[in-house]
Formats: sequence, C-alpha cells, structure tokens
Amino acid sequence: MLLAACPCLLGSSTLRAQTFEGVTDVVEVEIPVHVVDRDGEPVRGLTAEDFEILDNGRPQEITGFRVIDLDLIEPGDTRVEVESAVPAAGRRHVLLLFDLSFSSPPALLRARDAARAFVLENLHPTDLVAVATHSIEQGARLLVTFTPDRAQVARAIDTLGAPKLLQLARRDPLQFVIEDPLMTRLEASSDLGSENPGVTALQQEVIEHLRVIGKEIAKTEKSFQRGRVSSWSRSMGELARFLDSVRGRKHVVYFSEGFDGRLLLGRQPSADDREAQEDLNNITTGQLHLVDMDNIYGNTGLQVDMELMLGEFRRADVVIEAVDIGGLRADSAGAERVRSVGQDALFYLANDTGGNLYQDANDFGVQLERIMERSAVTYLVSFRPQDIEHDGSYHRLKVRVDTAGRVVARDGYYAPRPWEEMHPFEKGLIASGAIAAAEETNAIALDVLAAPFRAGALGAYVPVIIEIEGASLLAGQEGHELPVELFTYATNDEGEMKDFFTQMVTLDLSSTRQAFASSGLKYYGHLELEPDQYLLRVLVRNAQTGRSGLATVSLQVPAYDTPEPVLLPPFFVENARRWFMVRETTSGNQPSVVYPFTINGEPYVPAAKPSLTERDEAQLCLVAYNLGEGGTVDVDGTVVAEDGSTVAAFDLTGLERTVTGIDGLDKFLATFRTDGLSEGNYTLRVAMTDPATGVRHTNSISFSVY
Repeated sequence: MLLAACPCLLGSSTLRAQTFEGVTDVVEVEIPVHVVDRDGEPVRGLTAEDFEILDNGRPQEITGFRVIDLDLIEPGDTRVEVESAVPAAGRRHVLLLFDLSFSSPPALLRARDAARAFVLENLHPTDLVAVATHSIEQGARLLVTFTPDRAQVARAIDTLGAPKLLQLARRDPLQFVIEDPLMTRLEASSDLGSENPGVTALQQEVIEHLRVIGKEIAKTEKSFQRGRVSSWSRSMGELARFLDSVRGRKHVVYFSEGFDGRLLLGRQPSADDREAQEDLNNITTGQLHLVDMDNIYGNTGLQVDMELMLGEFRRADVVIEAVDIGGLRADSAGAERVRSVGQDALFYLANDTGGNLYQDANDFGVQLERIMERSAVTYLVSFRPQDIEHDGSYHRLKVRVDTAGRVVARDGYYAPRPWEEMHPFEKGLIASGAIAAAEETNAIALDVLAAPFRAGALGAYVPVIIEIEGASLLAGQEGHELPVELFTYATNDEGEMKDFFTQMVTLDLSSTRQAFASSGLKYYGHLELEPDQYLLRVLVRNAQTGRSGLATVSLQVPAYDTPEPVLLPPFFVENARRWFMVRETTSGNQPSVVYPFTINGEPYVPAAKPSLTERDEAQLCLVAYNLGEGGTVDVDGTVVAEDGSTVAAFDLTGLERTVTGIDGLDKFLATFRTDGLSEGNYTLRVAMTDPATGVRHTNSISFSVY
C-alpha cells in the first residue's frame, strides 16, 4: 500500500507528456546515459553519432540528443537559467528512503543528521530531492516529492513525518510543501539520538512517532520473518514501478539496518556455528528430514520475490545506494565489533541495481558525492519507436557507445498505458515532476497574469489570473462533467517553495459545452509573498483525460517598506469575452483582502493575455506606488514584436489619474489603440516618470492582435 497518493500527472521517466494525453500516437523515449572511463571520470565530447540504441533488439534512429554537463552550470545563474539548462529527464533525482520496518528508532535518529548534511552540502543545485518512509504495514509514505526546495526536504528529514511537528494551514496534494514556508529553516538540527534528559519537545515527538510505528511492527514480528521480508519486497517493488513515472535517473538512498541476510542467502559456513555442524552431520548420515535447507541455501521463494523487486528498480532506472545506519556494533562492553546481520541483505539490494553499500552512515555523504560525480555529464538520447502499443508492455533497451568507457543506462522502458489505468500515486509524481522541471507545455493552452499589490510593509498580495483555452481543455473529454486540476507554486532563486495554491474545479457543461469550447475557464487565485524574485509554476490538467499544460512566469515582489516608486504591469480591462469564471475557495481562518482590481470603486477583471483586433482600442488601468505628489506624471507606451524589435511608440490617450483613498497608491486610466499593428504577438511596455525625482519606471504585458 502506498500513502500520500496525489491526483495529478504530466510525463514519464522515459516518455514525454504527450504520451499520456490520449490525443497522439507519437511516443518519444528519453534515455539518460552516463559514460565513465577506467578511473570513473565522466567521458566528455561524445556526439550523437557515437551512440546506437536497440529497442527489443531493433536498431532505432536517434531523434534527439543533448549534453548536460553540471560542471558548466555557473553558481551565479538565476533559477530560471538553471531550470532551462537541465531538462527534466537529464536531472538527477535523489529519494531519501527511511526504512521503518528493519531499523531501530535510535539508528534512524542517528542517520537523520547524516542525511540532512548530504542534502545541504553534497548535491548539485539542479538535483531534485524527495523524502519518504517505508514500512511493511503502511507501505511507502511520501513526505516531500522531488523538489528543488532544500528547506522542505530538511524539515521532512527532521520530523520523519511526525504529524504533531508540522504546521501547515492547507494540505499540498503534490507534497512539495510539508510545512508552512515561513516555519521552515535550514539551521542544523540537534541530535535526536541523544539520550540526555534535556531533549527538546521536537526530539521527544519524533521518538514517540517512531515508537508508535514500532509497536505496530512488533505485534507480528515473532510470527513471520520470511513472509515479512516477502511482503516488504512486494511493497518496495510497487514503489519502484511508481518511480518509473519520474523522468530521469533516480538514486534511492536507502537508510536501513537491513533484514537478516541469512533468510535470503542462507547461513555462511563457520566452524564455530554449532547449528551448522549439526546440519552437516545430519546430511552426512542421511537424516535430511532434520535439516532446514533454507538455513543453508536461503529461501527460494524469497529469492524469487527479491529478484522481481530488484527487476522493477532496474526497469525504472533506479539505483539503490544502501546505507547501513546500524553500522558496526559491539555485543557487549569491550567486545570485538562485528558486522550487522543486515549488511549482506543491504549489499545484495545495492549491488544488484548498480549501487553501493555504505557501512558508516556518518561518512556516506562524501562517498556518495564522489560516486555521483560520475554522473556530472549526462547524454540525453531520445528516439521515437514505431507502431508501439499503448499496453504498458516492457521493452528492453541496449545502448552502445563508440568509446572504451563504461556505459550506464536504463535496461528498458514501459510502453504507455491508458490514463485511467494509472495509479493516483503515479499521476501525482508526474505532475510534481513537471512542476519541478518547469518545462512549459501547451497541450492545454493557458496564460497567466500575476502582480504584487502592497499588503503591509513586508509583503505583497499577489493575484494570479489563469486563462485556460476551452477547446484544448475539452479535447478527448467524454461526458458533461469537466474535472480541472489547478496547481500554482512560487519558488525563489534558491528553489524554495514560498507559497502555493491548488484546487479541483468540476464544471457541468451539459448545456454550455459549445460556449465553453469557444471561450474557456478563467480562474482567480492568490499568493502571499515577501520581497524577492520568484518563478511561478502553473500546471492545469484535465483529470479525466490526463491532458495538461504548464506555464511559468517570472515575478519580482518589491520591498514596499522603501519609498522607491513601483509600477505594476498594465492591466487591460476585459469585458467582451465570455469566460467561465471561477474564484479560489478560501478557508475561514484566512484574512479577508480587498479585491485589488477596481477603478473608482468599481471592480473589473483584467486579461491575462489581451487579444485585440486590428484598429481596436482597449482601456488600461495603470497602478503605481510611492509616486511623488504634485507635478505631471508622464506616461508613454512602446510596442515590441516577438523578435524584440520595436514596432512603434504609442501615446496612451485620455490619461486620467483616479482617486484611490489609499496613501501612496495611484491608479491611472488610459486608452490603448492597435492602429497600424498587423496580426501577431506583441509586448506593450509602459513607462511612467516620477514627478518628484524624474526617474522613469517601466513594466510590460504581452498581448496579441488577430
């Protein structure tokens, strides 16, 4: 059983998003390939001509080739530049998986600090990290999905999902946010494994959280061991299959003390093992009925279960890096230290997926960093298989490279499956993966407008208007009920998720389908953000068909506690197009905020991307803060074409300064005409001169002429 399942989707570890939208048979398989030399160093300088791909033994034409070299990404690059430098399938995904079934609470607590340090010190900024726990009783529980947000990851490691320690006013269905961003901090946490009497409330709560889980595990521990491991392997195999939904190579860092390897591999020969000597005597004398062969050779059924599980990990392009969090331990004071009984099993897991066993959790970060340096160069190779059936069948892959280096690539891929057959957990991973990658897609066409209105000295109220084209949203839709999923997240330049909103909207189109197809859905939500530079990631999906679209918007939230003037984007007053309007639902404990889009007290709804005809005219509302009093406010506009060239300078006619009744807030009305503009996409840049200082302030908005 898998918990924290999320109702959402957009791609696959090997198959691009279009595969799952049910509207095209074109499938593109993406294969991240690493090539290393004899010293384990990445091999650079390869080209597409150096690669050969076999799909079920049949040679394939390479249709896409890209080189991602993490060493060439400058630390000073902005978040937008970093996101665009590494495509989703070329990014490294690291899942920190804490085993609750075969680990003691003290060992888990000791491992926590090592995991935290690894995330904060040893990973590349483009790496995406997730945190999960796993137990036989509960399955895999995703605490935080694959995210660039190190603060949320650190909080998940700190708490291991203890609910009493997490403060979140609203649940995030995609699991990017485990706690209110204002509460998360990156300071090093204290040692939860400490047994001194001064443990903090957080320490006590995590320990109690693990004890509750431990009690459930202990109820049945004596009755089955092999069956327990078999159940564990099936649950882990299910997790591996779901991880196939994540595009790119996955590294599962598995924190565990391991199960008794003798259950799987049998007992190692030893002259000091009295039971082994008795078995040998019984075999020699022909008394085989007195010998449990599983003790000698391991359990065949369990070995089959394990091989099936590990096969799922290999097929999903997952490498298990096993960390023995028990490490070396002494049976009694002063006794010689011996290996833990779980190390053989942990080595088996790691080795069979191409990973490694780390016997000391405190040192694993540096060791794993060296190994991950081998994947600093990724060759992202893609091809389009012909006549592929959408039946979920497995295709074996073979990647050959014309070099003497060692080639590391996935063993195969699964053909697409119908959307309705996918598990909610898979859909959630695919949606969160698309948002984390921030790769824009337009299977569903959408436009986004966001603007920071002052809401106190230290923050901003940011309305987010999402316009969704009706025809693309309805493509492939059956029935009259249209379920629409909306997800919006704001990340700063460190990749931290600072605020979000999500909502499921179900529309009844029994009598309005044609009207909806010719217009669409217009949604109003909001974010609350502190002064900073942000990247807004907006995903919209039809929950019935899986069809989706993603848009990104850069947003600068100014520091309103300074006297510097601020000009917001020009707002086109829209009243002609008939949108199906939906406004966010708010909980009762949220503060009420005055609707910001008003002119002389009358509300209006701005256009996210205005669409005008030739020789059309539109009313603009310009919003500015901290303009000097007195003097003439000069405003002019410039129209810029898609290629960046200036088309014309336009005077905004009928400029009128309105009364707002709010100190420091000014609103201006103006008329914009499209005279002389031919059909196409443009940007309107508006410049306003501060009468007090003479400084010009600019902002812009995109629009189209048809």
